Amino acid sequence: MSAPSLLQVGVVGLGRMGRRHADNLATLVPGAALCAVCSPIAAELDWARQSYPDAHQYQDYEALLAHPGLQAVFLVTPTALHAGQIIAALRAGKHVFCEKPLSLDLEDCLRVQAEAARHPQLKVMTGFVRRFDASYQDARRKIDEGLIGSPFMVYSQTCDAYDPDGFFVRFAPTSGGLFLDCSVHDIDLARWLLGEVRAVRVISSGVRAIHHDLAPYQDVDNGLAICEFEEGRLASFYASRTMAHGHETMTDVTGTRGRLSIGANPRLNRVTIADAHGVRSESTPSFIERFADAFVTEARHFVDAVRLDLPLALTLEDATEATRIGVAMRRSLLEQQPVLL
Repeated sequence: MSAPSLLQVGVVGLGRMGRRHADNLATLVPGAALCAVCSPIAAELDWARQSYPDAHQYQDYEALLAHPGLQAVFLVTPTALHAGQIIAALRAGKHVFCEKPLSLDLEDCLRVQAEAARHPQLKVMTGFVRRFDASYQDARRKIDEGLIGSPFMVYSQTCDAYDPDGFFVRFAPTSGGLFLDCSVHDIDLARWLLGEVRAVRVISSGVRAIHHDLAPYQDVDNGLAICEFEEGRLASFYASRTMAHGHETMTDVTGTRGRLSIGANPRLNRVTIADAHGVRSESTPSFIERFADAFVTEARHFVDAVRLDLPLALTLEDATEATRIGVAMRRSLLEQQPVLL
C-alpha cells in the first residue's frame, strides 16, 4: 500500500508562535507540506515570502480557505478569533489545529464542539503542547503504571521571565487575564495527570507585584488558585509574569505511594558555572526554548492523525473544560470568593 500523500497545510497568523509552527511544518514534520500562509500584517507576509517563497501568501482568511488543495489549517491567531475561524474552516472542509485556549468564552467553546460534531470526518485539536513534552509524557506513563499509586494532588506553575517592556500589559485587554492566558496549560495538565476528573470548585487570588498598570484591566501579574475535583482530588496553580531568572514551568504530582516532579530545575542546559558569583546554571529564557521539541511532536501527532485517520490525544471537550475552569478562576479573582462549577 502506498503512503498517504503529503498533507497540505496553511498557517494563519505569523507572529512568534505562527512562525514557529510554520518552520516546524516546513522542515521538521514528515508528511506535511506548507502550501499557504495568512496574515493581515504586511511585515509578517514579507517574512513568509522570504522564508518560504513556495507557500502562497494571503491577507484574507476566507481566501486562504479557498486555496486549491488546502486540507488543514493551523490557527495561531488572537484568541477572540479562534471559535469563528475554526467553524469557518470546518464548514470549508478543513482539518483544524488551533493554539490554546479554544476560547475565552464557554459558549463559544460549545459552539465549536457542536459544529465539529457535524463534521466527524474532520480532525480538530487545541494546542496544549505540554502533553507532548517527553518529560510530561513519561510522568503520565509512570502514573498509568501505578508507580506513585493513585494520584490525588497536583501543583503546577507557569512563571514567565520579567519583561520590562510589558508586552503582556498591552495584551491584557484581550488576554482573558493571567489565569486563562498562563494557567490554562496547568489546568489541562492537572486534569490529564489526575485522570480527567471533573472540577467542582475553585478559589483564586492575585497581586500586582510590579505591573501596577494592569489595574484598569482588573488583572494581576502573580496569581494563585486552588481547584477541587471530584473523588477528593486537588490541584493548586501559580502563575507569574515577574520571574527574575527566566521561564519556569514545573509540576508536582502526589500519589498514595509517591510523588513525581517535572521540570523542578529550569536549567537551560547541563552547564554549571562557577565564578565570583558562586555556582549556578542558566535558566530557560521562555517557553519557546523549554518546549521546542514538544511543539514538533505536537505537530507530528496532528498531521499523522489526519493522514492516517488516527485518534487525537486530546479532545475539544478537554479544551472546553480548561476554559470552564480558567473562567471560574478569573471570576473568583474578581469576586474574591469561591466559585462552584
